[in-house]
Amino acid sequence: MNHPTVLLGGQGHRAGPRAWGIWALTLGLAVLALAARPAQAIPLFNRQTGQNCMACHAGGQFPELTPYGRMFKLTGYTLGQRTSVPLSVMAVASEASVANTSKSQSPSSDFQKDKDLIFATASLFAGGKITDNVGAFVQVTYNPYAVTNADGSFSGHTNADNMDIRWADRFISGERDLIVGLSLNNNPSVSDPWNTAAAWMQYVPVPSPTSYQFIDGTTPYPGYSSGGNIAGLNAYGFLNRTWYGEVGFYGTARGPLSFMTRGVAPRTQMRGLNPYWRLAWNHEWGAHSLMIGTGGMVARVYQDVTDPATIDRFRDWSIDAQYQYLLDPHAVTAQFVYTGNRHRYPAGQANQPVGFVDAAGNALANTSDSDSSHLLRAKLSYVYQARYGGSLSLFSLTGTTNTANQSSGFDPTTLSITATDPNATQLSVPVNGNLSGNPGTRGWTVEAFWMPLQYIRIGAQYTMYSRYNGAASNYDGFGRNASDNNSLFLYMWMAY
Repeated sequence: MNHPTVLLGGQGHRAGPRAWGIWALTLGLAVLALAARPAQAIPLFNRQTGQNCMACHAGGQFPELTPYGRMFKLTGYTLGQRTSVPLSVMAVASEASVANTSKSQSPSSDFQKDKDLIFATASLFAGGKITDNVGAFVQVTYNPYAVTNADGSFSGHTNADNMDIRWADRFISGERDLIVGLSLNNNPSVSDPWNTAAAWMQYVPVPSPTSYQFIDGTTPYPGYSSGGNIAGLNAYGFLNRTWYGEVGFYGTARGPLSFMTRGVAPRTQMRGLNPYWRLAWNHEWGAHSLMIGTGGMVARVYQDVTDPATIDRFRDWSIDAQYQYLLDPHAVTAQFVYTGNRHRYPAGQANQPVGFVDAAGNALANTSDSDSSHLLRAKLSYVYQARYGGSLSLFSLTGTTNTANQSSGFDPTTLSITATDPNATQLSVPVNGNLSGNPGTRGWTVEAFWMPLQYIRIGAQYTMYSRYNGAASNYDGFGRNASDNNSLFLYMWMAY
């Protein structure tokens, strides 16, 4: 019997009957389990609002919000009636295929679970209306591949994920419509209502096995250098559904706020309070909406909290825009983000020699005292009848060259690039290595998905690289090219 062939970087891989059978069985069980359920809203808030998915999510595509969904979030998740069991669950099954796994000294560790169907991740959500002015969105996630054991097996782990607890109020008169609120959260921009925000633009959960290291979810995305799983309090306002502003401060999640980093190791340790801001102009007319905004953050993060001299200093800023056209049966969303980042290293780590040399044995330049990078990210998506959809996205990361970022290079003893020479002062890294010291990464992702039910999305993403770790070819020094990382990602995302 012939089985379908998936082309990866020009090389064919045949999916065996067992893998296709498991996919079919998983889909069948999910459909049977949910087919009898009435169509309501996104699972976490369905009993509260009585709305269907399309009311809050563009084309029913969670978590991307519509204007109504943004108002629900900005008013503190309090619209509708409080429910007695405000819980929801989410699970993802997936499979990844990397174009070329041959240029590796240890494919079993560099490409774990390649071409295997896995149960990737699961989350429990709690939230919704608590009082007329207080609501919450809380996510706890289980990762069955969190830890790789010495024998190659995996151990699962549960940790705090996105958390957003709000107080909000709305003041309406003939001349004014003003929403004001406070957000206590653990991830800068998780409070943002647009999907150009760093916390939300990458929306498909990413599994941990290393075969997933090159899929779209791990390509360069907007992000704040402080990371998530910290604690911050933000104040925001939305005037006449036009002007949005938010300002807040983040720091280490300690004491009563430590639940926001529960299960996360190592925890981010920040020095003092670190400012975050967001400004946006929003315009809605008919089936159209347009947002143009900017935001940023300054962060001071300890490498070692016991040593005050080990502080990394970051400055992030962004310019973003989002356009939506939502008129049944069509949903179109266009997103654009351009970000800048400056990273200043601790004084003791600047201007330091590195163990690598050039091909002639000459010493490389000392490490820099700072790095700068810029990221362009754009995406266009379309959904028809809240059932069939697709997207095309572009990513382009550029930045300064710094020998501190070099993880592959010439051994000063052998003048060769090796990962095994015991006399080397610094060993090179195949597959993930960076021979140039430059972060430059560029490519495209094309996606198609189908939602047979509003609580199930089945999708396929193919990510193509024209540049990776600063080069199009031999970026790791072991002959690996950017296109070798092209990856197919198949997923089934279920929520209820």
